[in-house]
Amino acid sequence: MPHTPLSRRHIFLRILLPFALGYYLSYFYRVVNAVLSTDLARDLGLGPDALGLLTASYFITFAAAQLPLGLLLDRYGPRRIESLLLLFAALGALLFARGESGAALILGRGLIGLGVSACLMAAFKAFTLWFPPERLPLVNGVIMASGGLGALTATAPVQQALAFTDWRGVFLILSGVTLAIALAVFLLVPEQPVKPKGETFRKQLSGIRSVFTDRFFWRVAPLSMLSQASFISIQSLWAGPWLQDVAHLSPSAAADVLLSIAAAMMAGFLGMGLLAERLGRLGIRPARVAGTGMFLFILTQGLIALRPAPDQVPLVWMLFGFFGTAGIIQYAALSQHFPHHLAGRVNTAINLLVFIAAFCLQWASGAIIDLWPQLSPGHYQPQAYRVTFGILLALQATAFLWFLVPHNGRARQ
Repeated sequence: MPHTPLSRRHIFLRILLPFALGYYLSYFYRVVNAVLSTDLARDLGLGPDALGLLTASYFITFAAAQLPLGLLLDRYGPRRIESLLLLFAALGALLFARGESGAALILGRGLIGLGVSACLMAAFKAFTLWFPPERLPLVNGVIMASGGLGALTATAPVQQALAFTDWRGVFLILSGVTLAIALAVFLLVPEQPVKPKGETFRKQLSGIRSVFTDRFFWRVAPLSMLSQASFISIQSLWAGPWLQDVAHLSPSAAADVLLSIAAAMMAGFLGMGLLAERLGRLGIRPARVAGTGMFLFILTQGLIALRPAPDQVPLVWMLFGFFGTAGIIQYAALSQHFPHHLAGRVNTAINLLVFIAAFCLQWASGAIIDLWPQLSPGHYQPQAYRVTFGILLALQATAFLWFLVPHNGRARQ
């Protein structure tokens, strides 16, 4: 059990709160383009493929950072790494606000993705140091709920803020907030309680290899990867346009539904984490809880692809937000499965796969939607969404069948 010399109050103020602020910011950046997409497309003349690439550039730099991030977190600790990287996010937000072309905005958003790439993984690493393993599903759920709050703030509140400023003003404010949170992490978070053992670079690489050659990892990774990547791809961009183009909602009404999705996501992170912890006491493993939740998420996406009745749209999308959180439970399952000193590399390994998939799916979704003529600038054909969402659904269903297939080899979860 990790050594915990701090009081509960200090653990909240100096560990939970700073990392919660960081992940709040990370998720805000991730989903804000769902509200701003129409303005971005109109102001810069972007088609759906370019809009998808612009938004997805966050994910490719995020993914590229994951493996070196795992090594850095295990060697230098979460405090130093997250506070440093957040400075890149602040710079990226500033460049995004000042950008005059799609290429400039892609660069800015790419820097944002790099800068927030440690926000969740640093928190997970810190929690393995300060909390016992059986508490990880719950505390991981708490930090994920802070991301849900970020997603919530990036919906209707941003839409309302556009009455006073534009998308450039939003990103200027974000740049300053990001800098403040970087300082908060650096000044508040204590040094890790367990001094990391000196490992040679070869041993560190061996640790990565042991993760990627583990049979349990490859049993749970495909489903978790595709479930989370589909959730991120849709929520962070295509949900907003779908609500306007398919459900025929006004921009403000669509923002309200996006807000309800984020609220449901917060409830899902807390509820699924608490459920996994409670069921774990009864001997039900986190991987099974996650698998059940992801199956329900697949069914929910099926309802969306079939185009629910107008009065059912908010409820179905709230279910999307709630069950879309199920894949995160696999992080706790993997942390419990592997040795403690590999915690950073384990979590960043699955995160690498998730965000590579998110980049590919979000960009590919834009390219598929672009196969149909636009209804008007920034608005697309309902059939385009149906085909795109159906492809994402088929990929997840295939991964779920793989998850159900018995795999030989030792697995503790």
